[in-house]
Amino acid sequence: MSAEKFNLLSFTGKMKTLHLSWMAFFITFVVWFNMAPLKGAIVDGVGLTLSEWKTLLIINVALTIPARVLIGALTDKFGPRLVYSSLLAFCSIPCFAFALADSFEQLLIARFAMGCIGAGFVVGIRMVSEWFPPKELGTAEGIYGGWGNFGSAAAAFTLPTLALLFGGEDGWRYAVGLTGLMSLLFSVVYFKNTTDTPKGATYFRPKNLGALEVTSKGDFYLLLVMKTPMYLALALLNWKLSPEGVSLLSEQVVVMIYIALVALYIYDVLVTYRVNKDIFVKPVPQIHRYAFKQVAVLNILYFATFGSELAVISMLPAFFAETFTLSMATAGLLAGLYAFMNLMSRPGGGFISDRLGRKKTLLFLTAGLALGYFCMSLIDASWPIWLAVLTVMACSFFVQSGEGAVFAVVPLIKRRLTGQIAGMTGAYGNVGAVVYLTVYSLVDTSTFFLVIAGTAVLGFVTLLFMQEPSGTITEVREDGSVELISVS
Repeated sequence: MSAEKFNLLSFTGKMKTLHLSWMAFFITFVVWFNMAPLKGAIVDGVGLTLSEWKTLLIINVALTIPARVLIGALTDKFGPRLVYSSLLAFCSIPCFAFALADSFEQLLIARFAMGCIGAGFVVGIRMVSEWFPPKELGTAEGIYGGWGNFGSAAAAFTLPTLALLFGGEDGWRYAVGLTGLMSLLFSVVYFKNTTDTPKGATYFRPKNLGALEVTSKGDFYLLLVMKTPMYLALALLNWKLSPEGVSLLSEQVVVMIYIALVALYIYDVLVTYRVNKDIFVKPVPQIHRYAFKQVAVLNILYFATFGSELAVISMLPAFFAETFTLSMATAGLLAGLYAFMNLMSRPGGGFISDRLGRKKTLLFLTAGLALGYFCMSLIDASWPIWLAVLTVMACSFFVQSGEGAVFAVVPLIKRRLTGQIAGMTGAYGNVGAVVYLTVYSLVDTSTFFLVIAGTAVLGFVTLLFMQEPSGTITEVREDGSVELISVS
């Protein structure tokens, strides 16, 4: 770990790595969310129906769930420098393809592939954890997540203006293409200006790439349980594209996808067993164990925090417009304050976690999250609009601070598995978004907020079983020697 002082104005050493990493994450979110702000131009330019547009929104997140798991594993194996650079370069290709598309089918294929870029977040989690000591890790990860996450809001603020500046009916194509060019160019910048670890430090790699390693029989079965919701979320997306949903896929194709998901789950279970079969023969020495329940708790918390953020951001403008009879422009501006809070709230959650302790911070923020969404469920037309906005912003503080506090813990579980743990936890955020948006399509807004509050209460209960990270992590170098890494 670098002993350099934590100075945000510095651009050397660990601070340079942090700044370049949040910039990379920022660009991935600009690319991932470059479609929604240009809705009118894209719909008119390509001649899309409303149903086709909604399908593009759904397909935009479809690949992100498995991609986060896969990218997390690749990060642990090959290092964040190579994986982040490669991801930025690779995802510029479907971005250019989207900008050049002139039919719904072409847009659909490009958008499906671009879902991979949403996995970029987990790469930086491992990178930042290699450069910062435990006492600064929550703050550093919070800055990385919060400032990078602001890319979605930046896309909404800038891309419509860029499209107008380029002019003509193809203005949106140049705006989208420019984001792809940013991604491609920054892939080179990131590769040339970062290293996986500070000079002299060891980069610990997992023994196997195929599946997450666990260290006890009970953890193996818990891992299988925690894998299941990710496949169910993909099945839910499949249902949304079926004749019962937006009717994009035929009944036969939908059934084939269901069968493929079942087959993939069975294969995943077999690979997970193959990676972990030794624990059924000989117990793992206590010094090398970690508690997978820590990961399971963080998964549930990120389901409730980032999952609800993605869902609420997509419905909040319409909620403000309908509740208070506002124009969509005004409602969008007010709703944007929810995402704007990321700049301070997520680093704030990490900072509080560094100072007060990981578990205590998460308990406080999760309780606030539940209370915040309960208060949002009470908002109606009788409320003064300033009070409604204040309530939403207060709730967003707990949501985004909770995200920062979750990823203040992720790197402290098992260093060589950080990418995979971050990938699984990040995937649960997307699972949460799929579930919450499905709930939103079936119930009224008040009930929708109450459902989120209920899952936050569930997260609070599971937190009671989490252990405060302390002591050291034992890691084995490639030459067989052992290194103890402090987590407190």
